[in-house]
Amino acid sequence: MTDLGTVVWPPAPIRTERLVLRESEAPDRAAFIELFALPEVHTYLGGPRPREELERAVPELPGRRPGLFVIDLDGTMIGTVSLHRRDADRPGHLRPAGGETEIGYMVLPKAWGLGYAAEACAAALDWFAGALPGEQVVLCTQTANDRSMRLAAKLGFTEVERFEEYGAEQWFGVWSPGQVRATGPGRRT
Repeated sequence: MTDLGTVVWPPAPIRTERLVLRESEAPDRAAFIELFALPEVHTYLGGPRPREELERAVPELPGRRPGLFVIDLDGTMIGTVSLHRRDADRPGHLRPAGGETEIGYMVLPKAWGLGYAAEACAAALDWFAGALPGEQVVLCTQTANDRSMRLAAKLGFTEVERFEEYGAEQWFGVWSPGQVRATGPGRRT
């Protein structure tokens, strides 16, 4: 990954109990458009984008960038999980210069409530801990996003601070390698 150090990208697909984390493929385009167009997915992410705009803007091979994994369930994309450097101009940092690795995820509503986001994020964090040992990961979410707040706790993120951004209270937490986190439905390591 060019922005995450010397990690070779893409890694081999990561297999969990029910999912595969992999690089995007051309057949994923429709699911990418769906993720960005659905109001339910973007309630806490600044709102959806118009489907017509996305049809024009999303490339034939979407999401091809270091740090972005497609969440694949039985050969079908159900979401994404990404690891990227947090913009130094945003509030919420562990280091004065910023640039911490931040995890983000989006899952299609049809896959909500089944533990897929926790399983995918836990697998991405495990991979990251092996690729860049000892490096912490941050997560930022609106405090109003109950699902995301529960997932952050389940994954082992601990609160660092809260602040106002985008007109809403934000929760900013950190995860360190070796912390307890979810590995599948109802299971922890």
